[in-house]
Amino acid sequence: MKRKGTLFGKPRGKVVKHPGSFKREAAKHGESTSAYARKVLKPGSKASKATRKKAGLAKAFATMRAEKSRKHSGRKTTKR
Repeated sequence: MKRKGTLFGKPRGKVVKHPGSFKREAAKHGESTSAYARKVLKPGSKASKATRKKAGLAKAFATMRAEKSRKHSGRKTTKR
């Protein structure tokens, strides 16, 4: 069982070291967080390893947020 205040079974501080840094980077490039994450994770991207890690984490958080909102809205979910 995961403890409260953890992400992926680790303390939040160990998973997210610089909160908001990926969002600032996306804004600097004039894109939304999700659009910039797709661009960074695309094959052939010249983004740094750290930026690719942040993009993967941003996509994971977006998925978690969507699942949480579906769970609380009372709608039935279907697996794709």
